[in-house]
Amino acid sequence: MQDRELIQDWESAGEANRHDYSVTLKSGKIAIIELKGCLDGNNTNIFERPPQAQEFIIWSVCSNPGADPRHNAWSGIHTRLSAEIISREQRIDGVMIWDMVCGTIGRKCPKTEEHKTRITEVGPFTLPPPCIYVMPATIASPRNNPNPTAQKLEEVEILSAFSECFKCLPEEISYVDFSVEHRGAETMRTTKIKRAGVVQQESSPTAIRRS
Repeated sequence: MQDRELIQDWESAGEANRHDYSVTLKSGKIAIIELKGCLDGNNTNIFERPPQAQEFIIWSVCSNPGADPRHNAWSGIHTRLSAEIISREQRIDGVMIWDMVCGTIGRKCPKTEEHKTRITEVGPFTLPPPCIYVMPATIASPRNNPNPTAQKLEEVEILSAFSECFKCLPEEISYVDFSVEHRGAETMRTTKIKRAGVVQQESSPTAIRRS
């Protein structure tokens, strides 16, 4: 991405930080990336948007060949991340699912099965396009912001750079909307995922109960 001038620079954040990578974008903004394993794991709940982050994304590296990334994405985004975003007011600009098992025999990628030209070769690696989920720019709040909708892809520069570099198509980008309301003593949130303007999955209102 740096060679193709889609970002200015990047660095590993080191063991002293909760996050993993800091990226200086073409615009000069700082994007912070925090790596996670499979999104249905308890570790997904543990994240912190650092103060210097102008963009903040979660990158899921789920290298267990038996894992189902589509199931993990829904479990992670609705069951885990949405509750943390709303209750702790920790904004996440997007989620990316992409690892070294994607596109292999163990986890065939439908994006490249019939379209081999969409593979990106980097040294010895052949990489399919990542799965990208764009989140709202604001925190859902029952009184002040009950229905925040996803940002546009181009509004999250780090995700737009990944998309351009690794040959994503517009209709493959997922957009996540949240709705939140009070029902009695409970705070209820609803998660909706759309692609190409079509709702792919929507939860029923679910109470936020953090362990």
